[in-house]
Amino acid sequence: MQITVVAIVVAVAGEFKINPFIGEVFRIGLGSSAFLFLLLLMSHLPYWRTGIAAGATVLLFRVTFDGAASADTFQLIDSVKTHFSAMLYYVVFGAGMNLVQRRLHQLNPLILGACVSLIDVASNEAELLMRSAAFGLPYFQSGQWLLISVIAVVRSYFTTGIYSSIAVHQMRSVHAEQQKRIEQMINVGSGLYGEVFYLRKSMDAIEQITAKSHDLYGRLNEDGLNDYGRAVLGITQQIHEVKKDSQRILAGLMKLVDLESAPEMTLAEIVELVGKSNGEYSRMLKKDVRIEKDVGIDYRTAHYIPLITVLNNLAANSVEAIERHGTIRIRVRERQGETIFIVSDTGTGIAEQDKDMVFEPGFTTKFDQEGVAATGIGLSHVRAIVGSFAGRFFLTEPGRDAETTFAAAFPTVKLKKGV
Repeated sequence: MQITVVAIVVAVAGEFKINPFIGEVFRIGLGSSAFLFLLLLMSHLPYWRTGIAAGATVLLFRVTFDGAASADTFQLIDSVKTHFSAMLYYVVFGAGMNLVQRRLHQLNPLILGACVSLIDVASNEAELLMRSAAFGLPYFQSGQWLLISVIAVVRSYFTTGIYSSIAVHQMRSVHAEQQKRIEQMINVGSGLYGEVFYLRKSMDAIEQITAKSHDLYGRLNEDGLNDYGRAVLGITQQIHEVKKDSQRILAGLMKLVDLESAPEMTLAEIVELVGKSNGEYSRMLKKDVRIEKDVGIDYRTAHYIPLITVLNNLAANSVEAIERHGTIRIRVRERQGETIFIVSDTGTGIAEQDKDMVFEPGFTTKFDQEGVAATGIGLSHVRAIVGSFAGRFFLTEPGRDAETTFAAAFPTVKLKKGV
């Protein structure tokens, strides 16, 4: 079906033409450019078969057109003889393009244009030779060769130039879509990383409860309270089953957040991604938030997931703290062997009585309309993530315009590439 469509389009486009040689049926039409353009776009087609189909369709189309235009004087043999050379052009062109088809997408546009020009010249010369043989015309005319060569070069480079522009645009679109998906995957990964910290903490709690429960079972048996001991042992076994299920879930999450095989990102890329995602978050909340980014130190790190998790949560808290309009500033500095990420905002701030509580597990000042507390990972877990790198996480004194400012300081040696 695609070959048929190409053949029909080429036949129709070929009727838009000029006749460069006086008294000749030989024409320079849009059919050649259309054929080349479609071959480049549909590189999966068999070029030699497409050339035969296009040539046959052109011959049939022109013979039919001759019959319709001059029904009284129409001679089928003469018409076929006149237009057969045009069919030969597309057959030769298709065969020539078939020779470069496998390397089509590897060729530089300039080299591709040169190859197509040679194929076009060869195809036109095949058409002229066939026409000369059919009508007894001279085989070689230098003026014809020169004009055909010039037209072939101009037409080939013009068509390949349009195709290259389209190909570049498509590559950019694909790259943008891939980049968007990568950002989504990274954001999902950072969210999972936070959940891993939740689960790890729960695992530690379950381990302690299991040990205490089993110890209680032993003491009850020693005191002769065997019935109570068996009840406690049953609870201990149930807790142990919960622990095993949690371990399986944790193992699955750890595979998804596999940092050892992770690629790398620069600090600038991390901050840019955090700024972009939280800009979208602020627009979703119908808030006018300006996010300023200032990266004073930049290097590559494989630990981008925990860094994004920390910065995303701090930035999201800042977005939620801003009522309608405000500014969030994300800065990166290096001091005394530490890489410091500073997130400040012009939001409602933190009440004085809450400043000593903000890092406590479960503490939140954000509730929805039904009074349900927010479900973010919380500053206590942010501090735990920073602490896993032997870093520091703290609330600084109010900055300019009474901004609320949090800082996460990581040892640079633990973040840098290759360390």
